[in-house]
Amino acid sequence: MIFKSKKTMIAPSILSADFSRIGDEVSKLKSAGADIVHCDVMDGHFVPNLTFGAKFIKDLRKTSDLPFDVHLMISEPERYVGDFIKAGANSITFHFEAQNKPEKLLSEIRAANVMCGLAVSPDTPISAIEKYIPMCDIIVVMSVYPGFGGQKFIEKSYEKIKSLKTFIEKNDCDTLIEIDGGVTFENASLIKKCGADILVAGNAVFGADDIAKAVETLRKV
Repeated sequence: MIFKSKKTMIAPSILSADFSRIGDEVSKLKSAGADIVHCDVMDGHFVPNLTFGAKFIKDLRKTSDLPFDVHLMISEPERYVGDFIKAGANSITFHFEAQNKPEKLLSEIRAANVMCGLAVSPDTPISAIEKYIPMCDIIVVMSVYPGFGGQKFIEKSYEKIKSLKTFIEKNDCDTLIEIDGGVTFENASLIKKCGADILVAGNAVFGADDIAKAVETLRKV
């Protein structure tokens, strides 16, 4: 795997960064102790919001050597995966709900030496993706409805994380669990206890006065 750690990994979501100085915002994440840069790509179709495309990732790649975790919240992800691979993504996840044959696209991503995975929206049970989990380096559990940052964590996500962790351990899968949405200093500890490996945090990091302290707190609580 391109990124793998025994510790909980913190992946600040640039969706919550100040886009007027996005290069500076991303470049300081490494010194702040972040492990991964989380990039939410939205198309205004699969989700009701627009963010950025592959060129944005390519340009931003110049500002940091941290792994770029690209989360595609888009329709027809198979049309654009190649662009994000070329742009410098280290991992690419796409939504199970947006792809009829995920195994083919997962294989395509992995063949490019990029980590691959599926994201699941709050209403999609883990049972729906079980046969694909062994093919994935990462499963992103959406703990809010995809489309906007700053939403409140959906409480039923705790059981979903536990269910996913149980399946991974029972089937000896080398798959990381990533939690995306509503991660705070108050709930980070319980999320980790349920089995999460990667915490995506937007407002908790970029909304803090001290980003380094925010990252350290999320990792240690």
